[in-house]
Amino acid sequence: MQSPLKRNLDNRNHHGTPNMISILSLQEAQFEESLDKILLPPTDPNAEIIVVSGYKLVYVNGGCPRNYRVYKAHSMIGVIFQHITHWSNAVDSLRYTEPIDAAVRLDDFMTMTGYFTTTTEQPPTEEELLDKEFDSLTSEEWERLKRYVPETRDLIAA
Repeated sequence: MQSPLKRNLDNRNHHGTPNMISILSLQEAQFEESLDKILLPPTDPNAEIIVVSGYKLVYVNGGCPRNYRVYKAHSMIGVIFQHITHWSNAVDSLRYTEPIDAAVRLDDFMTMTGYFTTTTEQPPTEEELLDKEFDSLTSEEWERLKRYVPETRDLIAA
């Protein structure tokens, strides 16, 4: 069975051409373009950013609530949400009047639960960097990964 689009293109009385841009390909292009905007790092000049007392809030998506990734220094600590009348985070059920309050409570929770370590450690290895979320990498870490060549191990053909 022939698709309606193909049937119309084969019909001499129809004014379509085989080179028409399909609605699906246009929608796919718009979707990919919107993904690029959603995943902008906080260092990108096109990213929509709110800076509040030691935190960077980077807009991700959404209308109500609007979703923001929260960065402290160069690390993403979580997500907060901007509603019409208040702000919230994903770790408690409280409503905050200011984004800084939601970000601080999120940070306090993540620190209290031990998600963040405060010890002075060696910088992560390239293998450890590969396990991190891409949007939490610093520009220096990205540069390290660009130059990284994994060690080859002895492989035995089966």
